[in-house]
Amino acid sequence: MAEHTVRLTMAQALVRYLCNQHTVIEGERVPLFPGVFAIFGHGNVTCLSEALESVQDRLPTWRGQNEQSMALAAIGYAKAKRRRQIMVATSSIGPGALNMVTAAGTAHSNRLPILILAGDTFTNRLPDPVLQQVEHFGDPTVTVNDAFKAVSRYWDRIAHPAQIMASMPQAIATMLDPGDCGPAFISLPQDTQEMAFDYPEEFFEERVWTIPRPRADRERVAEAAALLRTAKKPLIVAGGGVRYSGAEEAVSTLAAERGIPVVETIAGKGSLTHYDPVHCGPVGVVGSTSANTLAADADVVLAIGTRLQDFTTGSWTAFARDARFISINAARWDATKHRALAVVGDALETVRELDAALGAWKADAAHLAAAQALFKEWDALLDEHQAQTNAPVPTYAQVVNVVNRAAGEGDHLIAAAGGIPGEVAKGWRVKQRNTFDLEFGFSCMGYEIAGGWGNAMANAGTSTPMVMVGDGGYLMMNSDIYSSVLTGHKMIVVVCDNGGFAVINRLQEFKGTPGFNNLFKDCRRADPGSPRLVDFAKHAESMGAHARHCESLADLEAALDWARGTDRTTVLSIATEAYTWTPGDADWDLGVPEISERETVRAARAHQEDIRAKQRVGV
Repeated sequence: MAEHTVRLTMAQALVRYLCNQHTVIEGERVPLFPGVFAIFGHGNVTCLSEALESVQDRLPTWRGQNEQSMALAAIGYAKAKRRRQIMVATSSIGPGALNMVTAAGTAHSNRLPILILAGDTFTNRLPDPVLQQVEHFGDPTVTVNDAFKAVSRYWDRIAHPAQIMASMPQAIATMLDPGDCGPAFISLPQDTQEMAFDYPEEFFEERVWTIPRPRADRERVAEAAALLRTAKKPLIVAGGGVRYSGAEEAVSTLAAERGIPVVETIAGKGSLTHYDPVHCGPVGVVGSTSANTLAADADVVLAIGTRLQDFTTGSWTAFARDARFISINAARWDATKHRALAVVGDALETVRELDAALGAWKADAAHLAAAQALFKEWDALLDEHQAQTNAPVPTYAQVVNVVNRAAGEGDHLIAAAGGIPGEVAKGWRVKQRNTFDLEFGFSCMGYEIAGGWGNAMANAGTSTPMVMVGDGGYLMMNSDIYSSVLTGHKMIVVVCDNGGFAVINRLQEFKGTPGFNNLFKDCRRADPGSPRLVDFAKHAESMGAHARHCESLADLEAALDWARGTDRTTVLSIATEAYTWTPGDADWDLGVPEISERETVRAARAHQEDIRAKQRVGV
């Protein structure tokens, strides 16, 4: 072996490199990669697992039950850490790898870091076709891992052991870059993992990474200040970038001192507490009447850290056609959307610089006062819809209110696709900043419980994740209840059982098609009578969790009090009404049949044309 080198297999070198990467959080040096979620198979069990086993005291490995859900747990961890630490997810080849594609899409859409290490076929091709290999007859270089190219910010296949020395620093830099942040995918062919190579000792030197804060162009900041000073009815839209930049206090201060109301995107909810004096509710398709009224009237919109997704903009019907947009974003792609004045830079630093550039300017005090009055009306509307009644089956809004009141100041709410997102986006009153995680960037059903496991791991000993999931989401992915029991990461899971996919049934009926194949009662089934109900409490108990079915809101209140004192993950189920929803929505553009024999569909099509006539022009 040459002087100043270390002879290791590629897998051993990769693991040693990961162990020596660090970052700083609140002045404390911590591992950049705090752990690995793994399911081992023939693509990673003989080499990568051998390397991981030897460092489990420094880089703990956590066993998942499903490749997709363990990668979603890694995403939940990254969210809880506000992108400051990165979990690893590793699988074998073939179906094990492909199971993680959905999670990679979730991370990519939400601009979240995760390092995915998937086993691959042999570079020498001598044993081809190997078990689980999908052969491409015209291009033998293609494997299933190429599918990740569409959902990765950084993608590489390691064909020679030396390549990790160039690839890994680039992967990390991508995951930590505020503008490029997203999943990094590294494909690890089985024969490359086993190869020994003389690695320079310098490759394994300990390194401390920090997240850069790119400053915006001064002229663009000046232009933004000049435009904002013309506003009569300015509005701030706070997106997820506010949270990841740590700009919450700066945004709140800017808004309060300048008299600008703040509305939140789904990813940005939790940037402010519910009763922050400038907070005026969520905006968009699952938004509040207060925020959507302000959006419709705004003449200058300061969008901070948001990609302006259609649920935020109401498919570009929520804002006036002539409203001017200033977009502060670390990502040029996001900042430049929809004819906005693009101010590319870190949210915290750019907000501070914009504040300084505004000089003594303030909006008319009456504007914020009117916005606060609208929010007070919205809060009263929430009270009305969340109030308990004598109805035999509670609504989502009522269940959300009970869970919200039971949650501690620092407890995190975790939710994702289905009917719950609209109800928690509107009705969850955030008590402490950065305690709200609603995965709706990819609307990934199945994230809820997996994300709760990752959140519990990230906040171990400091808070308890409150996971809210519908019966459809629970049935789709629930095995990390067992993962959390196995590893000792407690969460409280509330299952709202409304008999199927109720919110998509609502949309189906709203657009003119009778309920079909969404609620269990409308599905093709063997029993022509009532469908058999799932006993979610018994199912959760079978995985080692504590569990209880609740017959009423009073039962749920008592069960939540009991759940806080249990020693492991606790699952509570409650029947929930499938047809009642909290109002406040903006329009949403969808494909509705241009022709149909149904009068209800024709009416929905006419309404859709009305929506499109209101859309803001431009991309």
